[in-house]
Amino acid sequence: MERPSWDSYFMTIASTVSSRATCPRRSVGAVVVKNRRILATGFNGSPPGHPHCIDDGCWMVDGHCVRITHAEVNAVIQGARYGIALDGAECYVTTLPCLNCAKVLVSAGIHRVVYGSEYRPDDHLGELDIELVRFDVLGAIDE
Repeated sequence: MERPSWDSYFMTIASTVSSRATCPRRSVGAVVVKNRRILATGFNGSPPGHPHCIDDGCWMVDGHCVRITHAEVNAVIQGARYGIALDGAECYVTTLPCLNCAKVLVSAGIHRVVYGSEYRPDDHLGELDIELVRFDVLGAIDE
């Protein structure tokens, strides 16, 4: 049996993490990794102790659900909450990060993002000092 590549392995874990998402509009999972070790995970959901979209409905503003915190931000928050430095890490996320999430990842010191599907790509992502790698079940996609 052939072992999966590291990208495939961590993307599979990110997909599993997304199953905990609490917004029915989109389930996103993120895994922050350094030296092939998982440092933090996150999924899109409400802050602890607050109502979830699956219970009270989405809170829509300008076509976006603002009740939830994005998966990438939740992963960075988890790292901060437990004192885990993310500088030099990489993030595996099931969906292309939005510009705000990408800025949070860069600010946390994350240098590489491997993502699955595209969702509202932003031309400004290319202006950030971060490597973006599209990945699907077949492997990396050259773009």
